[in-house]
Amino acid sequence: MNIQKAREALKKVFGYDSFRSLQEQAIQLTYDKKDAVIIMPTGGGKSICYQIPAITLDGLTVVISPLIALMKDQVESLLSYGIKAAFINSTINYNEEQEIREQATSGELKLLYLSPEKFLTQDIQYFLKNIKLSLIAVDEAHCVSTWGHDFRPEYAKMGQVRQLFSHVPFIALTATADTATQKDIANQLRLVEPEILLSSFERKNLIVSVKPAINRYKEIEKFVEGRRGQAGIIYCLSRKITEQTSAKLKKAGMNPAHYHAGMPADQRSQVQEKFLKDDIQIICATIAFGMGIDKANIRWVIHHNMPKNIESYYQEIGRAGRDGMVSPCVLFYSIQDLMTYQHFLSQSNGSDEFK
Repeated sequence: MNIQKAREALKKVFGYDSFRSLQEQAIQLTYDKKDAVIIMPTGGGKSICYQIPAITLDGLTVVISPLIALMKDQVESLLSYGIKAAFINSTINYNEEQEIREQATSGELKLLYLSPEKFLTQDIQYFLKNIKLSLIAVDEAHCVSTWGHDFRPEYAKMGQVRQLFSHVPFIALTATADTATQKDIANQLRLVEPEILLSSFERKNLIVSVKPAINRYKEIEKFVEGRRGQAGIIYCLSRKITEQTSAKLKKAGMNPAHYHAGMPADQRSQVQEKFLKDDIQIICATIAFGMGIDKANIRWVIHHNMPKNIESYYQEIGRAGRDGMVSPCVLFYSIQDLMTYQHFLSQSNGSDEFK
């Protein structure tokens, strides 16, 4: 297909006059039925790389995502643009899933988001084999890699089903992956001679500062106090710290909430919705929060503790300043954080090579 069709769809559907760096190249690779690994910074427009082909090509585009929040946000956004999209994950019931399958079979659906667990079921694979597919996109592809910073066993198994869809181009997308991780993603997914598209990582509007964890809470309170009314995220190492930090800020007269994987799903969803609508300004969270959140006005990010590695840190601060405005990012560090991570690593079920 001619790339001009993609440009016309970009303008007509999304209102943009031109593509950002590498988006056009990524789309052309899909048109040429080639596999690719695409690395673009958070806010760099990765989703356009599969949404435009989905709109312009015949057939269904399948997007594999580990994030229920991302699926929900993207489907709602696509529907608002008049693009027929849906998701299948653990949050929908049997009747809802059957309705979505019927839409996909009839050709009504253009994008279908699936959790990796769903994609790995024989039932879904058989279903997809009997539908015309235009593209399979694996989002948050660092999860595929054993070297990735959020190793997820279900993702590592997806390469086993690549041969079932050998006629369909596969693309893997992530915000950060070093050379070893890029190769590992391609190998794990069994991509066929993939092109590697690597965008610039520089985000000039993010201002990073690093401080020792001395009087950490007082520093955080002073920082947040000076930014009342601005949205921000405080990333914490443990669930307990998210709750403690949120409680302290609330006592100081601010508008925070905590978020971690130990909370009931409906409670997490409520916190997220309130943050997206600016009913809550501050989220104190573990890294379970933020991936896939499309909120342009996050004005700052604080790391209460050291992140696992530089890739994790880049992913997390990338949630700030997606509107291009200057956004400070503060990282606190201590030897205790290092000791905690070493303990987590010793308890990991990963292979010795992964550790």
